[in-house]
Amino acid sequence: MRIDLHTHSTASDGTDSPEDLMREAAAAGLGVVALTDHDTTAGWEAAAAALPAGLTLVRGAELSGRWYGGGPTVGLHLLAYLFDPGHGPLAAELARVRRSRERRMEKTVALLNADGIDVTVPEVNAYAAGGTVGRPHLAQALVRRGLVATVDEAFGPQWLGHRYRLAKDDIDVFTALRLVNEAGGVSVLAHPRAGVRGHVVPDALVAELAAAGLWGIEADHPDHPAAERAHARSLARDLDLWITGSSDYHGTNKTTPLGAFTTDPSVYQEMAATATGTAPIVGA
Repeated sequence: MRIDLHTHSTASDGTDSPEDLMREAAAAGLGVVALTDHDTTAGWEAAAAALPAGLTLVRGAELSGRWYGGGPTVGLHLLAYLFDPGHGPLAAELARVRRSRERRMEKTVALLNADGIDVTVPEVNAYAAGGTVGRPHLAQALVRRGLVATVDEAFGPQWLGHRYRLAKDDIDVFTALRLVNEAGGVSVLAHPRAGVRGHVVPDALVAELAAAGLWGIEADHPDHPAAERAHARSLARDLDLWITGSSDYHGTNKTTPLGAFTTDPSVYQEMAATATGTAPIVGA
């Protein structure tokens, strides 16, 4: 059974609707797929309704976390799986981060406009299609206007990677971890060794998260070179954490296909047995 535990739809910054994503997952030969849009559960219902026979849906979200332990802060993402979406404190934090994303987009567009770049907030929101707005939607607007050739170019240092990059209000990562656990879910640290995007999480911080209830580490990820995958696996074993793998699929916003990396079935089974917030849904 092939299992991909990290995908995105139009509910955040993917280009496939939740319904299309489920059909594509089945066509790609997956047996289990997790929908993990950024800071939202908005795609859950549509994905479940469109689930093909034989495909299992794991409902989740990718939480925007930040460590505020002194000195420079560290941004990191938590993949939260099978939590109760009705858990009030967690839902409130996710809503706060989504509002912060909207404010960041407005400020970024204002910076672009000040430099004579004619991009509008309604235009960017149209690419979000009602989902959580993010920088990839602004990147699409820049591509459409011919200012850059690709989404990857839009994330270069002259654009969204540095010059027009603004921070948003993330969730304190230990608060996020606690809330997911309280909501009956399990948390996996997403792409902790992805130096290509500047997100390398110090091993000491991973150890602190493990002590606070982190469940696993996403070791096998497209942004992890072989040496970093091996490092993440070794660290997980040292900390007695579960090891996952996934594609971090975003549709045409990235070139990585569904199932590029996968999770061992025994790890998925342990996840499903551990979580108490929601259960996987099997397509009938």
